[in-house]
Amino acid sequence: MISRLIRLCAVVLFLALPVAAEEAQGPDYDAWSKAATAAEETVAEAAASDDQLIALRAEMVKWRTAFTTAQTANADPIETVKNQIAALGDPPAEGTAEDPAIADRRKQLTDALAKLQAPGIAAGEAASRADGIVRNIDKIQRDRQADKLLRLSPSPLNPVNWTETGSMLYWMSRWIYDETEWRFQQPVNINNMRNNAPLIAALVAVSAFLMLRGSRWMMALARLVLGKLALRGSSLVTGFVSIGQVVLPVVGALLLTNALRLTTLFGPIVMQFYVLLPALMFGLLAMWWLGNRIFPPNEGAPSALGFSSDGAAEGRLHVLMLGLAAVLHALVTEWIAPRAEDFLGGSGRIAADKARQIAENAEAALTVVEALLVLFAGIALFRLGQLIRRQLRLLQAQSEDAVFRMNLMRGVATIVIIVGVVAPVLALVGYIAAANALVWPTILTLALIALIAVLQNYFAEVYYVVTRSETRGEALVPVLIGLLLTLAAVPVGALIWGVRPEQLSDLWFEFLSGFQVGGVKISPGVFLTFVVIFVIGYTVTRLLQGALRSTILPKTSLDRGGQNAIVAGAGYAGIFLAALLAISIAGINLGSLAIVAGALSVGVGFGLQTIVQNFVSGIILLVERPISEGDWINVGGQQGIVRAISVRATRIETFDRSEVVIPNATLISGTVTNLTKTNKNGRVTVKVGVAYGTDTRRVVAILKEIGEGHPLVMLNPAPAVLFTEMAADSLNFELRVILSDVNFGSSVQTELNHQIIERFTAEGIEIPFAQRDVWLRNPETLALAMRATVPEEETERAAPVPQPEPSEAAPPSVLSDNDGEEEEEKERR
Repeated sequence: MISRLIRLCAVVLFLALPVAAEEAQGPDYDAWSKAATAAEETVAEAAASDDQLIALRAEMVKWRTAFTTAQTANADPIETVKNQIAALGDPPAEGTAEDPAIADRRKQLTDALAKLQAPGIAAGEAASRADGIVRNIDKIQRDRQADKLLRLSPSPLNPVNWTETGSMLYWMSRWIYDETEWRFQQPVNINNMRNNAPLIAALVAVSAFLMLRGSRWMMALARLVLGKLALRGSSLVTGFVSIGQVVLPVVGALLLTNALRLTTLFGPIVMQFYVLLPALMFGLLAMWWLGNRIFPPNEGAPSALGFSSDGAAEGRLHVLMLGLAAVLHALVTEWIAPRAEDFLGGSGRIAADKARQIAENAEAALTVVEALLVLFAGIALFRLGQLIRRQLRLLQAQSEDAVFRMNLMRGVATIVIIVGVVAPVLALVGYIAAANALVWPTILTLALIALIAVLQNYFAEVYYVVTRSETRGEALVPVLIGLLLTLAAVPVGALIWGVRPEQLSDLWFEFLSGFQVGGVKISPGVFLTFVVIFVIGYTVTRLLQGALRSTILPKTSLDRGGQNAIVAGAGYAGIFLAALLAISIAGINLGSLAIVAGALSVGVGFGLQTIVQNFVSGIILLVERPISEGDWINVGGQQGIVRAISVRATRIETFDRSEVVIPNATLISGTVTNLTKTNKNGRVTVKVGVAYGTDTRRVVAILKEIGEGHPLVMLNPAPAVLFTEMAADSLNFELRVILSDVNFGSSVQTELNHQIIERFTAEGIEIPFAQRDVWLRNPETLALAMRATVPEEETERAAPVPQPEPSEAAPPSVLSDNDGEEEEEKERR
């Protein structure tokens, strides 16, 4: 664990360093030839150690970087000479003579071009050779790593290996005791301790206080902030305060290490343990702190992953067990294993043959210890995976949101359970390297996932406090920050799972160098330049649109539709020019993509022809402006007010306040009725009927007077009254008026109807309505049918009804408009 942290810090520092500047002089090809030959011989023998291969690889990477940089030498002069050659025109065809002056000049430029390109060609060849050596070294390291993972160690189930483990631990403790006893007997060490006694006592007292009471201090402070201070974002404050529960004990361990170093009473073996103590304590406390963030001990505290309080204590216990197992594994790998063969034979109390036997059996002894740690960690992983799956079931029962996140966590929990079962089995069989390669990276990965969740929650809390939001719902900014944290954690996860730092550095170098897409080289610098220039152009376009919309166009005589068309056209033109300018400045050559674009245009044309048709129709609408925003239109049975015209569709608002999106192609190819395009005048027709016997000319005069009296009715043309029909029930008239604003047509029609009712009532004019007389034939049949539906006891109490013969029964019929006699006559005939 400690080694992985050290490697992680090294990679972070390496990636943070700036790229070295190109040397003024070119590479030394003689030195390179000797170094490459020696490296190829070493790689061919495959006998070098891992450290030697790592150093050799670093040297080859350095050469490769130098050659890659040298490939771009003379780039500007080469481009200039190429342009000069192109200016001379195409070479003459075979059998055709060329002007001697032009031919001589072409030869001079060709020779100059070859001379300028020679360093780049040589550098490219050397870079390819260096890259081949690097790839061979990587292959050897991968093969060794695979062999190590598949290596079968002595089985921990063999009882013989248990005695070897006990013997190794016993003689290790004896050697530490002998070393410490000898240093205590040296007067110089006693004098040093006496001279530094005040400082040592102060350091020990402070360190003991911080390690024993520091965590409780911070917990009390966190409870004080959470319970006493009623401020916004108190959980954010308590979260930062809780970090002191990790920091203060680690600081105490550092002070204790310095105090023990000042005593000079302990040997290098014991002091190495104390040097590792702060890091080991940090790892254990960090896991404990993450466990408290994922499974909060307080009932009302939120979990970083949204878990409930059910099983929180069990979750904290399993996380602490994982931290303890990881710390003990780091202690074995960083302190015991590297020195197992070195210090066992150093004690005078151990016979030479015994020391040699213990050293030879150190692997079997360490295998037993590591297998026990793997078994301990596997049990904790298995139980933790089950707990996570149970928490996810509870979350899914409470809410269906965040399905992707739940599925992802469910997959992680399943993997954790599988590792918790497979790793101990491998360790007990003897594949201890494979078991270690599974269980410890899994624990570190879980810690990394928990850390990302905690940090995202902290940023979400900061966003909640800064923006003064009313709710703590997942806003877009915290989600994006979580995505960035996840991307930043990818290299860390790669290191955890065995990717070497030098491999990450190669990937970073390749990323910075760029990659080819259809003959176009895309690099982070090119992409960043493109984005910056395009954003600047887009911002200028939006500012120009704002100035046109609010300052310039309102002072012109253009109507609203024309102003919107100009603003939209300026936006499209500005974005197009910004994209062209960004491509040009970024140096992206799209010529090599012309063939690909031509091939794709056919398929895109078929797939996007409807969208293109609507786009072109939108441009036509904005230019010709047959309709404008605010017009009252009727198209395809939809009637409403135009609210927005975009390049793809037009949005209208119907009179029931619903919005209808109509493709622009429909507006261009279909029939559109624009009721308010040229003016807002419109006709309203009011129909009314009067009873027979009414003075029709008086009715016409009254209706015309009512129409002329309304303020929105135009007098030119004047209102017209038509006597349209002499119907069966009424004499029908129509009052037709032209309004100055047809948008008020419904309200005007309502008002006219009110006035017509009032005037007709005052004038005694009757508005008839249809009347119908209902006549029932054969009522005895109806009575018989009703009697059949009445219960028997009610039938006995009912009066007797004469029963007609079945042949005389007939269904009832309904006659209207006094036609009963005619129907009866027809039946008799």
